[in-house]
Amino acid sequence: MARSILVADDNATVRKMLCKLFDAENDYDICAEATNGQEAIDLALGHRPDLIILDLSMPLMNGLDAARELKRLMPRVPIILFTQHSEIGSRLGITNLNVDRIVSKSESASLLGHVRSLAPAW
Repeated sequence: MARSILVADDNATVRKMLCKLFDAENDYDICAEATNGQEAIDLALGHRPDLIILDLSMPLMNGLDAARELKRLMPRVPIILFTQHSEIGSRLGITNLNVDRIVSKSESASLLGHVRSLAPAW
């Protein structure tokens, strides 16, 4: 059985790229796609993903606020902040961000490795 991943990014091109990445993997499936942080929370509660990938800058609720609420509701689900602003972790400290990893969109090739380390295949 494949591990389920929820993707939240307001950029449709990024969501499509992530879907293609995980479609090529037998061990992972995209269970839902959100366009903002609030939608990510709602979908996570309905789908119960094994891992969540959040963009930092989204409308209605940004990725950091969504991560805070998701960790409160689902503390064991790993969260990856997938962002153009990867320096935020060094400025604020990852423990203050309620995320398990920060991955720069400019280093998207490394994303699958981070997913595999946080949510290993069954």
